[in-house]
Amino acid sequence: MVIFAAVAAAGRADAKTAEQVLKFAVHTSTLTSLDPHFAKGSQDFTFADMVFNSLVRYAPGDMSRLEPDIAESMPKFYIKNGRQIWTIHLKKGIFFHPGPFHPAYELTADDVLFSLQKAADPDRSGIANEYTGMTFEKRDDYSLEIILEKPISPLFFLPAIANHRGGYIVSKKAIQAGGYDAFTRHPVGTGPFKFDRYEHEEKCVLKAYSAYFRGMPKLAGVDMYFIPDNDIREAAFRKGDMDLILGVGDPGWIARMEKLPGTRIDVFGPGFTGMFHLNTSIAPLDDIRVRQAIIHTLDRDLFLAASTPQLVTKVLAPMSADFLPGGMENEKIIALGLHRKKDIARARQLLAEAGFADGFSMTLYGSEKRLFQTSYEILQQELALIGITVDVKIVSHSTYHQMIRKNHNAIVLYFSLRPNADNYLRGYFHSDAIVETGTSPHTNFSHCTFVDKLLDDAKDEVDPKKQIRLWEQAQIRILHEALVFPLLDIKYCVARRPGLDYGHELITTLAGYPQFDERTTLAPSSQ
Repeated sequence: MVIFAAVAAAGRADAKTAEQVLKFAVHTSTLTSLDPHFAKGSQDFTFADMVFNSLVRYAPGDMSRLEPDIAESMPKFYIKNGRQIWTIHLKKGIFFHPGPFHPAYELTADDVLFSLQKAADPDRSGIANEYTGMTFEKRDDYSLEIILEKPISPLFFLPAIANHRGGYIVSKKAIQAGGYDAFTRHPVGTGPFKFDRYEHEEKCVLKAYSAYFRGMPKLAGVDMYFIPDNDIREAAFRKGDMDLILGVGDPGWIARMEKLPGTRIDVFGPGFTGMFHLNTSIAPLDDIRVRQAIIHTLDRDLFLAASTPQLVTKVLAPMSADFLPGGMENEKIIALGLHRKKDIARARQLLAEAGFADGFSMTLYGSEKRLFQTSYEILQQELALIGITVDVKIVSHSTYHQMIRKNHNAIVLYFSLRPNADNYLRGYFHSDAIVETGTSPHTNFSHCTFVDKLLDDAKDEVDPKKQIRLWEQAQIRILHEALVFPLLDIKYCVARRPGLDYGHELITTLAGYPQFDERTTLAPSSQ
């Protein structure tokens, strides 16, 4: 009876929610997927963060802290017969949003098991590789066990059940009652905001969920607008049509916006590490001399100059030491002789040795996002210096993600931040993660196959110092084989109305935006 009363009260409370609707604009034209287990771009993580919950979560605005989300407490494990068994107890009284085919209902272990099994299924998830070796068993309606055949560190386990990528808990009833296709058009979660509608290439409308277990949101809803053109997005903010816009790294943008009355700029991290991946499955980049020629041609400073110095720093390693333990400092890369400086004469010599003295041509897809588009244009100009003609075709950001995962680009630009070194390096360089052909295709765009043992040994290693040495050895081999051209670390920036209060301190986030939840407020004067 208590549960039914709570649901009824939730329905009545929707009408009492505050009137403020937060309007914000992102720098893409579409979402890639409404299914959080297929999230690819930052816009997808932004959407999922507001609509879904996970067993544990990175604290809003501070990804250095993990805390329980729908779990009652942080999971603990014990070892039995060589297997690691994590026990998870769920909070009671958490309700899924009402969907097109069912009313609101209480989340139980059945939903969590269903979600984890879905996330671990490569046919129903884009991140199944993160759940390899795990099985899931229900103990009762509010508790379950996650069993690992091979024990791993909490550093690796907890991110797999956190609010980034696979950890999101979806509604079992929504998928079973309406079918999966219907779920991808109307997703159902337990988050502070419930899905209302998605207008392709325009906006996604979310409404406050008054039965949210942490309390009714102080906003009436959130309208997420898709405006890839930076000038149009800025103009909408200047007119007062937007309360927040994702900023850009154009030199001078932050200084210009800071002078705009009624505007606050937030710069926050940790942001993303960006690099070009050289695809060894596409000729002539299957020849190391061609890859080395390309790397000797590129001037990293040109790519950095395309963004404001407040947001970017130079990176020479595949994994940044500033963001993750196991990353390598620039000085160490130089000391090891792995930093290939710009040398056009050497680049031409290498191309000639590979049989391409007159160069060659290739077509690359680039994203509509400013930094992607600008970077591909610089790449095009630089490679022309050694006779490589590049035809760049700019597409929507979601289409870009589709094309690079279909192995269409010989050179892939990708920006990413992941919760730990194993997740980061395994996703980029383990053979399991090779796009299209890997057992769990992910973001191995270079088709790297020769660091599997190093990464596997690092995952199994319990000594952090030994782990770091293995990760460093993998990166050294990757650079030696000229598989990537690391570019930069870049932080986020946003422009917002001063009346917008996130409800938490903003330091770092994996979600791709400052994070809005039940505590976020918007002063009426900001509307």
